[in-house]
Amino acid sequence: MRLGYLTDCTAEECRLAAELGFDCVEVHGRWEVEQLRKPAFRKREAARIREMLRKAGPPKGGLAEARLPHGRPRRPDVSISAIAVYRAGPFVPAERIELYRLQIQMCEALGVPVLTTLTGGDPAKSLDQNLEDFAAVFREVAPAAADAGVRIAFENWPGLGLVPPIGTVNFGFTPAVWERMFDAVPGDALGLEFDPSHLVWQQIDWLATLRRFAGRVYHVHAKDTEIFADRLARDGFFSHGWWRYRIPGYGVVNWHALTSTLKEHGYDGGVCIEHEDPVFSGERRAEGLRKGHDYLRPLM
Repeated sequence: MRLGYLTDCTAEECRLAAELGFDCVEVHGRWEVEQLRKPAFRKREAARIREMLRKAGPPKGGLAEARLPHGRPRRPDVSISAIAVYRAGPFVPAERIELYRLQIQMCEALGVPVLTTLTGGDPAKSLDQNLEDFAAVFREVAPAAADAGVRIAFENWPGLGLVPPIGTVNFGFTPAVWERMFDAVPGDALGLEFDPSHLVWQQIDWLATLRRFAGRVYHVHAKDTEIFADRLARDGFFSHGWWRYRIPGYGVVNWHALTSTLKEHGYDGGVCIEHEDPVFSGERRAEGLRKGHDYLRPLM
């Protein structure tokens, strides 16, 4: 498994990843459709990013060499484990199909094996209607991904408010819905970007769920959840403030069990910190990434 974090695809972030000792980054695919339509742009952009990654390693004696466990020096080669494509807005099937086809081609150009995304969802529609929209898009997109050797991984972010009425802009966040998604679009091209933090506060057994869907896990978000039981007991599930996202090691997720289960089922992809920890935010962001790296590195 490769340890990384979710970020923008910039030279500064690649250098930071190398300095902190990460193996990879999951990068936001913020390219515009008009750009990606041009093969020449995709070729130039892929060459630029490869050169940027090549230069990302720290100088000899830098932080990454000094910080690796057991005294083993290593100059990390930072790679891209996945391209993340999260687009809001009206769900127009033809536009989504083109977007995914172009992003798959960008994955090909960069040699990136996973495209991470959201199912999307219209809160005004029923689950059945949202699944129909999903199938209309991904029955077209999945074969293109399979032909390119790229897998598409859906993050299980609930995308909803906690105060009723509840509506979601990302319907694919529960195990029961995953089964329907994969039944609607057969094959191995579609899977999960597994994030235990979202399952924790829904009170879903995330470890049993991981074991159940391990064969469909194509990328992992390393994000923890801290629970304030007194606030939950006082104000109830639909209140705010009884849980928050944390850097791994600062919440209730058992990361030893998670990484062991991934290894048991043969997972060898990216495990990327999604840094949404309010304690280590702003000027303390790099400190949070360092703490997450140091906690997870021995488990990789």
